[in-house]
Amino acid sequence: MTDWNAERYHEISAPQQAWGRRVLERLTLEGGERVLDVGCGTGHLTALLAARLPRGFLVGTDRSGAMLDTARTWLLEHAPATRLVRADAAGLPFQRAFDVIFSAATFHWITDHGALFRSLVTALRPGGRLVAQCGGGPNLARLLARTRRLMAERRFASYFDGWTDPWYFADVETTRRLLESVGFAAIDVSLEEAPVSFDSARAFADFIATVCVRHHLDRLPSSERGPFVFELTREGADDDPPLTLDYWRLNIDARRPAS
Repeated sequence: MTDWNAERYHEISAPQQAWGRRVLERLTLEGGERVLDVGCGTGHLTALLAARLPRGFLVGTDRSGAMLDTARTWLLEHAPATRLVRADAAGLPFQRAFDVIFSAATFHWITDHGALFRSLVTALRPGGRLVAQCGGGPNLARLLARTRRLMAERRFASYFDGWTDPWYFADVETTRRLLESVGFAAIDVSLEEAPVSFDSARAFADFIATVCVRHHLDRLPSSERGPFVFELTREGADDDPPLTLDYWRLNIDARRPAS
């Protein structure tokens, strides 16, 4: 599987940045905390987080080398004290190290949420907080239903033998139960609709190719990638409102007990 086109993602990820800023609004900080940004991506939100930690310590992790390369360049200018570590969120190399874990638009790329939450609670100090958001519930159901229909068409079907979805869009109750099972307390989980509309077919196509269906395009020869994205864009143009992705966000707040 090819890595992210991180430079392009850095340019077009305005929706993820907007959602992330709202998650940051939920996070009260005194300025001296030790904070872990899980799935820091290209560093946009990491830099905003760093600005709120004048006396603190911030580490960003991502499992994508391409994302970290772009983040390193961005943060060198915007938050040079930030440390970056390549790590899978479901297997973090930290124990009782952080007061806060922040994450935005990442957890849905991890299919084992039990392992994810065990890793997170282990990385937190007693009394530490988890403040996060990811795709959940019926996230992108309309787009992905169209994608599945395309995958089944004769011209594309052979390229998707053995396909498994690389994402997991959890529901509220399952998430709450898993958080409890690994030892989190003061749990608050909710789901909200967050549709994203685009001004042009080109912008819509560019976004879904870079973010939503990039794993599908990895399976296709270059000659078939354009037609695959074109068909999804053509159908999206007929929606009401047009060129709108049906995003849903799962909000997660929890705390590791103090003892």
